[in-house]
Amino acid sequence: MSPTILFAFVFGYFLLLLVVAWYTSKNSNNDSFFIGNRNSNWMLVAFGMVGTSLSGVTFVSVPGTVGAGAFGYYQVVIGYFIGYFAIAYILLPLYYRMNVTTIYRFLEERFGPVSYRTGALFFIVSRTLGATARMFLVINILQIFILDAMGIPFIATAFVMLLLILLYTFEGGVKTIVYTDTLQTTFMLGGLVVCIIAIMNKLDFGIGDTFNALSASGYTKIFNTDINSSGFFLKQILGGAFISIAMTGLDQEMMQKNISVKTLAGSQKNVITLASVLLVVNLLFLMLGGLLYLYAAQIGVEFKGDDIFPAIALGNYLSAGIGIIFIIGLISALFPSADGALTAMTSSFCVDILGMQKDSLSTDKEKRKTRLTVHLSFALLFFICVLGFKWIDDKSIIDVILKLAGYTYGPLLGLFAFGIFTKRVLQDKRSLLVCLLSPILIFSIDFINNAEWYTKKLALGERTSSSLIQMSESIFSGYKIGIEILILNGILTFAGLWMISKKSSN
Repeated sequence: MSPTILFAFVFGYFLLLLVVAWYTSKNSNNDSFFIGNRNSNWMLVAFGMVGTSLSGVTFVSVPGTVGAGAFGYYQVVIGYFIGYFAIAYILLPLYYRMNVTTIYRFLEERFGPVSYRTGALFFIVSRTLGATARMFLVINILQIFILDAMGIPFIATAFVMLLLILLYTFEGGVKTIVYTDTLQTTFMLGGLVVCIIAIMNKLDFGIGDTFNALSASGYTKIFNTDINSSGFFLKQILGGAFISIAMTGLDQEMMQKNISVKTLAGSQKNVITLASVLLVVNLLFLMLGGLLYLYAAQIGVEFKGDDIFPAIALGNYLSAGIGIIFIIGLISALFPSADGALTAMTSSFCVDILGMQKDSLSTDKEKRKTRLTVHLSFALLFFICVLGFKWIDDKSIIDVILKLAGYTYGPLLGLFAFGIFTKRVLQDKRSLLVCLLSPILIFSIDFINNAEWYTKKLALGERTSSSLIQMSESIFSGYKIGIEILILNGILTFAGLWMISKKSSN
């Protein structure tokens, strides 16, 4: 497939997004930017959030995990499903009762201004790292398979991508994103289904043949019963539940779309629908991964991990049409996570850090100018971070970002849990210190537990590495911390907050 033809389809897709953005941003204001005037259709929000929840990482990486871990990722997906019920029936009623624009207002009402801004700060840091890492993965694939052949440098690709995202979120905000995410999720899921059918046809498989072949190859195994493994099923399910609670229910980007729905009942239906759809969609991604590995074995190639899907889809192994569908599906998976993050971070900074909603002295025109300036500033920050990931150029960079998410969302989990499940009075000024110390202590524990991984990444000397690995074995006896690091961080934050609090007199 000619890179020029692929680029033409990408460009046409962007034009379609801009047309949708132009139409939906008519008569927009700060309220429509932040919460869509609380008039979003719950079905559109639910469907669009599928794309936001999955992102380009899921589109590329989840199929790649099947080679080493079979369907083991589905353990985490089961955990996600459980966590969404806690969001629907514990967190959403709280947000609607308080009528918040950003969810971190709960922390201000419950504890005070320091806890409020601490929560917003941890969200901004986490979303910056997560969103730009996902952007880098997708932009890098486009660069390697299309734009390098056209002589376009990576820095120009990253700049144009961010400019396009900026253009269609600049005015409409959430009001626009609800519609563009729906469009993009449609393309992403359509691309997933078409790619599955295309590979099944190449292998001459029906549905029954597919599952028989996947089972015979050991790819359909889901549950890991090794208690010391980081993939042990109880760890994965429990970790998945808390990941969805923290990274969806305590995340302004995800909740911004939910609270834009007119009623609590509609928002709850949105979340439960999303949870159910994700069960099916993630199973399809794992099925695709198994088919990719079966097809790779048949044609005698050895692509693995994140490389297998783009290499087969954009190589000369499938039809040119599949290459086009893959590219459209890939960028459709990218933008729901990137545009939502940019908008949510703008909202959180304006409302939580700058206190825009409480500012009665500034005019609407002045507030709009401030909001646009913040939006541009975060776009520039995204651009710098994407270039930073290119400079690092580490194939395991997503593993690092997911680990960092455990550090940054852990304090949020501890703060909200302490506020919801206790009536104790917190020394608000000390909350930031607790939320900073907790991830530092968790990192120290994880560094020793995963000494082999860290010493390899940091290129430490053989003697130092050997000593740290021996210490890890003696302390943990082979037990490996996995995604439960988020839970441990939350518990540690909760304990620290308890220590700086006192019993309520009321």
